[in-house]
Amino acid sequence: MAHRELGQLSLADHLVARRLRPNALLEQLSELVDWTAVGAIVGRLHRSPYGAPSYPPLVMVKALLLQQWYGLSDPGLEEALWDRLSFRRFCGLALDETAPDHSTLSRFRNDLGADRLDEQLFEEINAQLHRHGLVLRRGTLIDASLIPAAVNPPKKPKTPPPPGPDGKPASQLVKSDKDPDAEWAKKGGKRYFGYKVHVAVDQHSGLIRRAMVTGASVADTTPADELVCGDEAAVYADAAYHTHKREAALKARNIEPNLMRRGNKHHALSAADKARNKAIGKERGPVEQIFGRTKTGYRWARARCLGLARNTTHFLLLCTAMNLKRMAVLCQT
Repeated sequence: MAHRELGQLSLADHLVARRLRPNALLEQLSELVDWTAVGAIVGRLHRSPYGAPSYPPLVMVKALLLQQWYGLSDPGLEEALWDRLSFRRFCGLALDETAPDHSTLSRFRNDLGADRLDEQLFEEINAQLHRHGLVLRRGTLIDASLIPAAVNPPKKPKTPPPPGPDGKPASQLVKSDKDPDAEWAKKGGKRYFGYKVHVAVDQHSGLIRRAMVTGASVADTTPADELVCGDEAAVYADAAYHTHKREAALKARNIEPNLMRRGNKHHALSAADKARNKAIGKERGPVEQIFGRTKTGYRWARARCLGLARNTTHFLLLCTAMNLKRMAVLCQT
């Protein structure tokens, strides 16, 4: 289907806008961001000579960013695009134009993930942050957090499953039929069912440089090397990420390995190690704010989608939205 042609904002749009209090964030981002570059990434989506004309992809991307900033469901976003003039103005929807419905928004978001355009959008905004000189590269803060699945955890079977082919007892941690990608994890003596998000945050600027989603059972340390950007002066992480091999690899890349250390029954932590851990903990502490923000301000205390791919797209959009909002703040200082 071809893209529908959206007209310029009319005189009525401008007259109405003059009588309203402007949305400072949206006005600022409209000026700061190179939206043409963003539109070029998604421009080929839904472009076909067949079927009814679709909404321009840039309009849909902006709508999905609004969804993250305001913590809206798909039906809630549809309603807001009809009701809120600041939203329509940001997306480029004139007063006499219809807004995309919730199913159209959902399909578009899924298509972003299917073509891995969600990653390209995240990287494009990060590239613009670099051009604005906002990424400091003094250090990278790495951490992970569990996110409960959108579905309820499956119940344990009433009778134990039969042993596996090797004769060992089979795991009783059953999968969910509704969300087979969700996994079990244990933390602090409690079991969790869902996913794990991993981030790399630029020290002092608070910008998210790398982001990924895995099943909950994946250890924090497993994808850690993928979170190292390579141009930072140091990496800060808690004891879950410490290995001698990782320390050596970071030093070989001229990156200071500020990884907290843990003792064991053979080698207890020395007083110097404890003091070092405390110092690193203070530096890496701000990464926790990212998870606090996603779970409270962005209302992502629980996954909203089914499946690893859809939750990855959602999280990358959320991180992109967070970086853009942070961009607006940093450009004011």
